[in-house]
Amino acid sequence: MLIGAHVSPAGGPANAVTRGEERGCRSIQIFNQSPRAWKARVYSDDEVAAFRKAMEDSYVVEAMVIHAVYLLNCASEDPEIRAKSLEALKVALNAGHQLGAVGVVLHPGSALKDGGSAEEAIKRASVVIKEALDESEGCTLLLEDTAGAGGTLGRSFEELAALIEGAGGGDRLGVCLDSCHLFASGYDVRTAESLRDVIDEFDRVVGCDRLGALHVNDSMTPLGSNRDRHTNLGDGEIGLEGMIAFLSEPRFEGLPVIFEGPGRLGKGVEAVDMAWAHDLRSRGLAARLREL
Repeated sequence: MLIGAHVSPAGGPANAVTRGEERGCRSIQIFNQSPRAWKARVYSDDEVAAFRKAMEDSYVVEAMVIHAVYLLNCASEDPEIRAKSLEALKVALNAGHQLGAVGVVLHPGSALKDGGSAEEAIKRASVVIKEALDESEGCTLLLEDTAGAGGTLGRSFEELAALIEGAGGGDRLGVCLDSCHLFASGYDVRTAESLRDVIDEFDRVVGCDRLGALHVNDSMTPLGSNRDRHTNLGDGEIGLEGMIAFLSEPRFEGLPVIFEGPGRLGKGVEAVDMAWAHDLRSRGLAARLREL
């Protein structure tokens, strides 16, 4: 399990590797462009070469994930927003290919403004996702489950499966599961047993072979709240036992597991957060050994 964090690529993506090393991250997640603007950020050949060398030389960081910017709404009924989302998604996927990313994480979209049906929104999003994959290089796209607020798509495993099927079901389509989002959308992940049942269900509906990355965040709000409010590991409603279970679930082995914050020191994710996550994982692994 490659435990890591979301870090800034300011000054060039190679700097994200350095920031990951400083925090003890075995994996990192970055935005490939400003999360608040549509303007594309295309990396130069020199930036790509510097990043690849930084990764090759790193004694800590082993994998990188790109998170597509939040402005994207592949399900929008507004053709202009869908067109912008398509272009931004292609840029992210091409950046992922250049940098050798494990994948690009995407919030599939929302039909909230128009109050339309999820079924029609899934159809619109699927068209945009398929086109982005067809018109980009070979990076995997990881659809992230959502907390279920409003008309957001991906609140259930069935919606994720429908999006994957609608977008062609190819090998470049995968999933990033977020522990906070799972809990907020009604999946109980507070114990090793309940998490096991949830992942069994995911395997039946979507398939664990689609898992490409994970977000590990505790939840400030109760089970089924449909509110996306992250808090530090063990400090929220999922709790210590749930975080220990998530960080030691056997089917998550080998995957990038990204903690997004806020961080125990209140200033973003720091080395102390990575040490705490590894401590929780160690407790879970020890518990598994005792069960043998």
